[in-house]
Amino acid sequence: MMARLPCAGQARYSATMRSHLSPIDRVAYTASQAARFGWFYSQYRRAQRRVTPAVRKDQVPKGGPSTAELLSALFALFRQDMKNIEAGHYAMPPDMWPRPDRVLGVNRRFFRDLQAVDRRRQAGAGDEIFRKLRDSDPPYPRYFLQNFHFQSDGYLSAESADLYDYQVEILFSGGADAMRRQALVPLAEFMNGRSAATSRLVDIGCGTGRFLRFASDAQPLLRMTGVDLSAPYIDRARQSLHGRRAVSVMTGNAEQLPLSDASVDVISNIFLFHELPAKARANVVAEMARVLRPGGRVLHVDTIQRGDAPRFDPLLGVFPLAYHEPYFADYVASNLGQLYGDAGLSARSHTNAFLSKVSVFAKPD
Repeated sequence: MMARLPCAGQARYSATMRSHLSPIDRVAYTASQAARFGWFYSQYRRAQRRVTPAVRKDQVPKGGPSTAELLSALFALFRQDMKNIEAGHYAMPPDMWPRPDRVLGVNRRFFRDLQAVDRRRQAGAGDEIFRKLRDSDPPYPRYFLQNFHFQSDGYLSAESADLYDYQVEILFSGGADAMRRQALVPLAEFMNGRSAATSRLVDIGCGTGRFLRFASDAQPLLRMTGVDLSAPYIDRARQSLHGRRAVSVMTGNAEQLPLSDASVDVISNIFLFHELPAKARANVVAEMARVLRPGGRVLHVDTIQRGDAPRFDPLLGVFPLAYHEPYFADYVASNLGQLYGDAGLSARSHTNAFLSKVSVFAKPD
């Protein structure tokens, strides 16, 4: 969907090449991020005008953040993203410049699907997938058979996989990739002094492989595996990651990971847990603890929870009303420390990044 950066940015393709940005790199990052924000924010506003209001006025809690506050937090994320690149934690993203021919094509498909999304939202229809695939072979967990975000086909079609990353960038006004990249900071810290060639990262709920692309750019020798329950999304990830010899993907259920005990050094999960019911979350954490080696890390990226950024708390109540997210409210009120602690994993850090939070958990040596 995006084109590669010009040569000045390409020199930073490997984060190990340099630990600072040149003035040209800073201009390239700022200009490309500004272009991304301008495009995706304008399409978000356009989408709002095309659909009926997602929530009634009486459902909107008082005291929430203003648009100016949200944009200020988003721009702070972009500044942190550039600082992380300058510090050498990860590479300059090679695909930030939009290619108009591809963007316009996927944009037309997005707005065509938006009409169906709006119809489902107004009808409260979030279980079309369950009605179609309840007797599927192989069977899917009931909680997975949802039209998450009221999107067509849920996570179970090639069209959904093709549109997903674009939909998320519109939702976050161009900030989704930058939020994902914040997990690369604790990854770089963990890998410092370790042999990448003999280490392994597994990304569960890898979706289209977007995070794996960033991780592979930052740690090109680190062996990586993506696991996801959706075959169409795994197919899309395989296309996106083609040519990266250290990266592989497979279909699998995170509640029963197809991995050996103590075989993984780092496990990442990006925007996964808010789409799991509480029992499934506990099962997934237990599985991560099983396959993680002693001293290993879990990089957990998901939405902020209640109390993490009090000014944004009202948004956490509106989001599941506007977008079909049946497990969101329970997740944002849950205790992550207790969830991971029950599986023997201890919290190392929690860092807010716009509307997301990066949490790091460790398995004892």
